[in-house]
Amino acid sequence: MDKILEGLVSSSHPLPLKRMIVRKVVESAEHGLDEAQCEAMFDLTTRLILEGPDPFQRQVGHQVLEAYARYHRPEFESFFNKTFVLGLLQQGYHSLDRKDVAILDYIHNGLKLIMSCPSVLDLFSLLQVEVLRMVCERPEPQLCARLSDLLTDFVQCVPKGKLSITFCQQLVRTIGHFQCVSTQEKELREYVSQVTKVSNLLQNIWKAEPSTLLPSLQEVFASISSTDASFEPSVALASLVQHIPLQMITVLIRSLTADPNVKDASMTQALCRMIDWLSWPLAQHVDTWVIALLKGLAAVQKFTILIDVTLLKIELVFNRLWFPLVRPGALAVLSHMLLSFQHSPEAFHLIVPHVVNLVHSFRSDGLPSSTAFLVQVTELVHCMMYHYSGFPDLYEPVLEAVKDFPKPSEEKIKLILNQSAWTSQSNALASCLSRLSGKSETGKTGLINLGNTCYMNSVLQALFMATDFRRQVLSLNLNGCNSLMKKLQHLFAFLAHTQREAYAPRIFFEASRPPWFTPRSQQDCSEYLRFLLDRLHEEEKILRVQSSQEPSETEGLGCTDTSLQEVASKAAAGTESPGTSDGEKTLIEKMFGGKLRTHICCLNCRSTSQKVEAFTDLSLAFCPAPSVEDLSSFQDPASLPSVQDDGLMQTTVADPEEEPVVYNPATAAFVCDSVVNQRILGSPPVEFHCTENSSVPSESAKVVISKDVPPNPGGETTPSVTDLLNYFLAPEILTGDNQYYCENCASLQNAEKTMQITEEPEYLILTLLRFSYDQKYHVRRKILDNVSLPLVLELPVKRTASFSSSLSESWSVDVDFTDINENLAKKLKPSTTEEAFCPKLVPYLLSSVVVHSGVSSESGHYYSYARNITGTESSYQVCPQSERLALAHSQSCLLGGESPSTVIEQDLENKEMSQEWFLFNDSRVTFTSFQSVQKITSRFPKDTAYVLLYKKQSSANGLRSDNPASGVWVNGDPPLQKELMDAITKDNKLYLQEQELNARARALQAASASCSFRPNGFDDNDPPGSCGPAGGGGGGGGFNTVGRLVF
Repeated sequence: MDKILEGLVSSSHPLPLKRMIVRKVVESAEHGLDEAQCEAMFDLTTRLILEGPDPFQRQVGHQVLEAYARYHRPEFESFFNKTFVLGLLQQGYHSLDRKDVAILDYIHNGLKLIMSCPSVLDLFSLLQVEVLRMVCERPEPQLCARLSDLLTDFVQCVPKGKLSITFCQQLVRTIGHFQCVSTQEKELREYVSQVTKVSNLLQNIWKAEPSTLLPSLQEVFASISSTDASFEPSVALASLVQHIPLQMITVLIRSLTADPNVKDASMTQALCRMIDWLSWPLAQHVDTWVIALLKGLAAVQKFTILIDVTLLKIELVFNRLWFPLVRPGALAVLSHMLLSFQHSPEAFHLIVPHVVNLVHSFRSDGLPSSTAFLVQVTELVHCMMYHYSGFPDLYEPVLEAVKDFPKPSEEKIKLILNQSAWTSQSNALASCLSRLSGKSETGKTGLINLGNTCYMNSVLQALFMATDFRRQVLSLNLNGCNSLMKKLQHLFAFLAHTQREAYAPRIFFEASRPPWFTPRSQQDCSEYLRFLLDRLHEEEKILRVQSSQEPSETEGLGCTDTSLQEVASKAAAGTESPGTSDGEKTLIEKMFGGKLRTHICCLNCRSTSQKVEAFTDLSLAFCPAPSVEDLSSFQDPASLPSVQDDGLMQTTVADPEEEPVVYNPATAAFVCDSVVNQRILGSPPVEFHCTENSSVPSESAKVVISKDVPPNPGGETTPSVTDLLNYFLAPEILTGDNQYYCENCASLQNAEKTMQITEEPEYLILTLLRFSYDQKYHVRRKILDNVSLPLVLELPVKRTASFSSSLSESWSVDVDFTDINENLAKKLKPSTTEEAFCPKLVPYLLSSVVVHSGVSSESGHYYSYARNITGTESSYQVCPQSERLALAHSQSCLLGGESPSTVIEQDLENKEMSQEWFLFNDSRVTFTSFQSVQKITSRFPKDTAYVLLYKKQSSANGLRSDNPASGVWVNGDPPLQKELMDAITKDNKLYLQEQELNARARALQAASASCSFRPNGFDDNDPPGSCGPAGGGGGGGGFNTVGRLVF
């Protein structure tokens, strides 16, 4: 029968005839045959299957072999024995190579035919060894896929025990050698199908024997981390990722990133190749693993690898966005790479030129999926332009391309950026290492305490959070200048853009420290703030004089090499003009400058005198004790009447040859008074000028004006800032020792003193006069009284030019602090000189609060609460007349009752509870709430509000008009000068390198080191002012320590 079949298949008869005869041969298999005939038939059919020149002969071979093996199973079992199969696998078949896929197909079919025979067990044992050998020979994808088919159908052929681990490792290496040189779609699809079969085999083995999984993954990493230039592992390894359980991410990433044997070069190669896997179609979770590894490297601070890989692969990842199959994963990786690369715009700028083409292309197809994709891309682009807002030439085409897509809110952008930075990654993957020292979750940067410099740090953070002021400082063109304003700009830029948790302001401290401040000693933050603002103001005036002399070499506040002191006298001469227009105001005047008019009327001759003074802050006194004489016998700080030093700063730029006058607050006289800061911001005050029949007191006859008011009868009600401000502005009768010298009467006379604010500042600075001088003990004591801080403060402003123009108006501000009615009765005697008048109430919102913790000005600690308020926010609407705060003149008392604006303030308070407030405590910055600000003194009695910043609310503040039209202020802040941006980028890279070196050093001691750190979040159990075991920065020990405490 075998001869007939052989002659038939090689004959030239018609194919239908051949098929009919073959069918007869197959039917004859049912008849009995001897062993020799069966073996001859098996030989023939095997030859047809393996060496048949055409598909017909191979098909005939399969049909006949299957039929004869079914009916003559013992004979086929004898033929298809262990020796025969081994010969096929090791030597091939005649001219057929042993690596031909036909041999594996033949063995696969043979196993199916003898599956029920006992001898199959011997074949399984043989194949367990042979398949391992075959895999070690790195078979081609087609052969490996056929082998995978065989092992999938006959799992008994998969190596067992330790050999299974070896087999999986070798199979991973084999996949790493796969290559597909064809670019035809058919061949590519077939290649992908072959790789999928092999990866599915590995998945099945991992499920059956979990012990093989980790060694297999280690082999994957060994392949992709190879630095051998002659070997490039196949992207086909990406097919394995989808089969790795996501629950193993943490374990695997920790193993990789914490392994000291993994070199940086190997890790860089591995990460780059994993990113290349994004191009593998149908693979799932590749992006998840890539992002997990990026985060893991950030957690152990291997920033060099992250920088190198990002810059090397960012464009490749972006290009993957063009391909629909891999687009979602590519976008996820691209987003993480860009959002985490926050120390420099370099990575973002590599892809910016390609964004416009991508947007235009996807917009044109009009598909819903394309629109959704572009919305995600637009959000990512806006986040990056917000973070690096100084490149209008690059960003304007992009903004034009994405203008029709929704723009994320600033709050959302900040949240995304804060969560994505390398220094924000959780360190759970390296729990044995100490906590990261990157920016806190607030996204804000602290200031390092340089040794009792908390007074400076708290003030600088409050100024930085004054958004409009910060933006104006950052927008100044100060290139080539070495002024204090330039140093402040540098400081603000670093606070906004550094990756460091805290910045060390050493240069600014040395430049801004008042000469009488002893280094490393605690100082008064209010005094420092006055000095700083005055220096900035005077400096700008000098630079303007210099600029007018050399207009071609300067611009705005730009500087030349000319010494500032050479033009100081000319600047002083330029300030002798009686008034200053808005265009001529310095930045300090625009932001913090206001005008206060003091009016004194002699109650005997009715002559009046007045003067107008510029101010940058108002000093608000508490209601004093019955007599000033009690000061000398003062014992209890809590009951001390409020007094203030008269060291109100009159600072000017000194002549270079003149010895500077040094003010020593320790020896200054203190008066019990509510005083305005009488710095004139470079222009002399308009001195008291008398109306008709009035006179000006001589210099020798001027007296200290004291508001001698009895204390609160009850004393249990908490005063508010509004109460202190009303007390400051309330009319005062000057009698007794405080009588006024009237030149018209040529004698001391009773008089009425009234103060009005005639021009309000953009930012209102209020200092609560908590420190008084104890003449007995020669120390400055502190008033620890709690003060309520309103979110909304209405400042009465009278803008009329003279008192006579307001005779028909009434001025009344109703204060809800009713217990001081009797206290103010003496002050509020009616004026018989003019009628009452009504000022305009200008609304302000609380921006920041500087808190002093301690019981003495010479010890303790400063920290600050602050939030962002801009002039472009919705303005607070002034209440109708019937709802306004009113301070009314009456014969004997202050009109009591609750302020109608309380309800409005409570509504705003509730709204502000959910908004972000920040607590700046030197290097530490945390989220907090306005409720915490309000309760700070009640919870920690030594921690009291000291300096307050209020932001004026108006429909337009007029300060943004100077912004360059092409500046593209994407995040509200102006674009930084290139010099500043380069300095920040350089420092950020240095910081990441420092962190990496520190992490490596700690890793060497990780085995013995313990991990314990305090969460950087809310901490309402300890005073925010604490600097250590002693609450309030050791303020409680102020009288027991010899020297001032160092924080």
